[in-house]
Amino acid sequence: LWFEEMLGAEIIRSMQQGAPRFDLKLGGVNIFLLPEGPGAAPAPSAPYLGIDHFGYAVPGLDAYIAHLKSQGVTVTMEPNEPRPGIRIAFIRGPENISIEILERFPV
Repeated sequence: LWFEEMLGAEIIRSMQQGAPRFDLKLGGVNIFLLPEGPGAAPAPSAPYLGIDHFGYAVPGLDAYIAHLKSQGVTVTMEPNEPRPGIRIAFIRGPENISIEILERFPV
């Protein structure tokens, strides 16, 4: 799975209504995934109404982004400092998911 290989997410495997299911734990947060199948709509194209992206914090943002680039991950916004105390970057995940990676600093 991309999230496990590229971002180090923990894969949580379970059964739901008699079918295998997997979800993710990333940055201490559970991410619930809708399995493919009947009733699942395709991922929308940006921009769209709803959650635009998700993000999580890492230490050493520049090195983290360099590693992801070396693995072929698309960086859609290079690391930058939008305000004191925080540096951010954005990457593109599977199915066009926008993911913010950030690093916080004391100000």
